[in-house]
Amino acid sequence: MCEQSVLQSLFGQMGVTSFANSDMTSDTPRVLIVAEHASAKFGGEAALPLHYFRVLRKRQIEVWLVVHERTRDELKLYFAADFDRICFVADTVQHRLLWKLSRFFPHRLAYFTVGFVSRLVTQFVQRRLIRQMVQQHQITIIHQPTPVSPKEPSLICDLGVPVIMGPMNGGMDYPAAFQCRQGWFVHLTLISGRLFSNWLNALIPGKHRAAALLVANVRTKAALPKGACDRVIELHENGVDLAVWQPSAERGNVQLRHLVESMAPQTARLPLVKFVYVGRLVHWKAVDLLLLAFRRVAEQLPVELEIIGDGARKVDLKRQARALGLLQFGDQLVTSTSSNEPTPLKGSVRFLGWLAQADCARRLQQADVMVLPSLLECGGAVVLESMAMAIPVIATNWGGPTDYLDDTCGILIEPRSQALFIDDLAAAMIRMASSSELRRSMGEAGRQRVLRYFDWDKKAETILEIYRNVLASTLTQHQCLPHQKGTDGAVKQSVKLEH
Repeated sequence: MCEQSVLQSLFGQMGVTSFANSDMTSDTPRVLIVAEHASAKFGGEAALPLHYFRVLRKRQIEVWLVVHERTRDELKLYFAADFDRICFVADTVQHRLLWKLSRFFPHRLAYFTVGFVSRLVTQFVQRRLIRQMVQQHQITIIHQPTPVSPKEPSLICDLGVPVIMGPMNGGMDYPAAFQCRQGWFVHLTLISGRLFSNWLNALIPGKHRAAALLVANVRTKAALPKGACDRVIELHENGVDLAVWQPSAERGNVQLRHLVESMAPQTARLPLVKFVYVGRLVHWKAVDLLLLAFRRVAEQLPVELEIIGDGARKVDLKRQARALGLLQFGDQLVTSTSSNEPTPLKGSVRFLGWLAQADCARRLQQADVMVLPSLLECGGAVVLESMAMAIPVIATNWGGPTDYLDDTCGILIEPRSQALFIDDLAAAMIRMASSSELRRSMGEAGRQRVLRYFDWDKKAETILEIYRNVLASTLTQHQCLPHQKGTDGAVKQSVKLEH
């Protein structure tokens, strides 16, 4: 297929999909998953395509995957038996130039500007591969789970079979009281980009021509571009692999020991309560505010905070922890740089860096409470992973965590102001640290909630049902609607799917 056809589709000159696969049936979907990355190491949305491929292959569904080659080694390790089902897009000169350029931008701005252009380059190359795979493997449906931004245009359209996009999750900004954490230039650029997105989505019409759009919540649905496909289905973005994220066999014994120790006389030594943060060390995660709140907890109770993750703010956060008298290297607590320490501390912070998924799960099994103070979290898979391990969660009442948590399994902190946020975060940690029974009951409620709603295996049933419904609907309308010949001789049809 010549690349001229790709350029034509950019400007809407190709018409709408013609369905070439005569053996397409709604009961036997043959799926092609298309994404920039599929990776557990990259974290965030990159894990979604990996999980869809994994759970569908587990069910013996005929599924293939097209991603960038950056994750080749990781995918070969995970999917050795199915590696021939994965097709990779090689790094281009354009990819390398855009990556170099991105280093001159703030992270969030880089993602939505040069990062967006880089993703379009990947999709441009993917189109030719997709056309070949649709014919070679008799693909009946294409699923593009990422990028999860509802505003970002997509080139994945007009490829011979229906395309489903999502679940998308976005349409959010910092809470009003924390807008100052985002520079004015970034703020204005993002506003301009959102206003520009309607025109850009008309020019690059993937979301207009999709067979269905999946959204994680009402907020994301409202953020879809004007003129987008009107078949919109709500489905949670994240899920949990219960084979990895499960409670330790000793967890019940640890909780019982904490309960007994908490009932002992006040003179007895209180049990150490371990808090854990997992995520990138970037500005919007608000780990700096977590350290300030944890300092207050450490003045009153024997506690420990483990910070798992890496990122641009790691050095600054270590410096802050040292200044607060919290930083721990090995078994040694580094004293504060302040000359007069008002209160001897009973707690400390450890930075563990990035950990592989299995190692991270082992650390979580030893934790008592998960804390995610993020102020700009659309998803928050770590919340679900903690809940799956019967660990209660403290998180910000803003964005993704509100889709997962309720007051039975965690505490949501209102982002009213920086001072109040630190106060409330400290109070929530003290409340958790002071009651092993509260931790036990919330942890168990969270696990039951995950088992009921967020198990990836159950999510596979839902996505398969969506595939079948979309295929059935598309086929019915394809058979019923009159066909007309386009100027290029291809069969064209106009398909409008209802809710």
